[in-house]
Amino acid sequence: MAKTAQNPVKSAETTFEVLDALKDLDGAGVTELAQHLGIPKSTVHNYLSTLEQEEYVVNRDGVYEVGLRFLELGAYARHREKLFEIAKPEVDRLAAETGELANILVEEHGRGSYLYRARGDKAVQVKAHVGTRVPLHTTALGKAILAHMPTERVDAIVDRHGLGGEASKSIRTRAELEQELADVRERGVAFDDEERLEGLRCVAAPVLNHDDDIIGAISVSGPTNRFRGDRFREELPQKVLEVANVIELNVTYS
Repeated sequence: MAKTAQNPVKSAETTFEVLDALKDLDGAGVTELAQHLGIPKSTVHNYLSTLEQEEYVVNRDGVYEVGLRFLELGAYARHREKLFEIAKPEVDRLAAETGELANILVEEHGRGSYLYRARGDKAVQVKAHVGTRVPLHTTALGKAILAHMPTERVDAIVDRHGLGGEASKSIRTRAELEQELADVRERGVAFDDEERLEGLRCVAAPVLNHDDDIIGAISVSGPTNRFRGDRFREELPQKVLEVANVIELNVTYS
């Protein structure tokens, strides 16, 4: 990913590289982290010691892990999003009525961040949680958001983050993305047909404010054996659109 800061502070960059590595490795010792990042052990130790002092990492018998202080920051950031408080009860209802996994996603820095997830009684376990960031083009939620952005903003996001993904069905060309976004605008809903995770499908609708600016998207997702036929293409899209409409009204008049 291209660097965008005019005068980046190297020590700050390294701090976040250390934290990202601890997350990716699910905890690590000094030696493992130094090898992973390609920097001296003494440097890694200094960064970890400082982060532990400031209570952003914990040391469990020589294994450093991301600390819960980040949860405080994350919770604060989420509650600053007006969409979270307004959409949460409606997304809870969507999950309860469908029995599936319902989601709220917002865009930040060209990626999608899960703001909230609600589980119905048949909801599947997926490898994502509140705060997980995903490429927008790989999810129905993200495509619903991209479809309502100015073209120049979409181009900037693609230039920065690229296309493709781990799943074989992920969108890989700009022509394919442009056609998909045009289809989303025409239908009013976006579909994810195993484009992020194999075996998982999703239906999403955008959430717009009173100026018709995109502020997020809501969705319902589940396994391919339950998301097929009329349920996938008609019943669930109608349900998601109804919920999105209620949220938009509440955003406008709250």
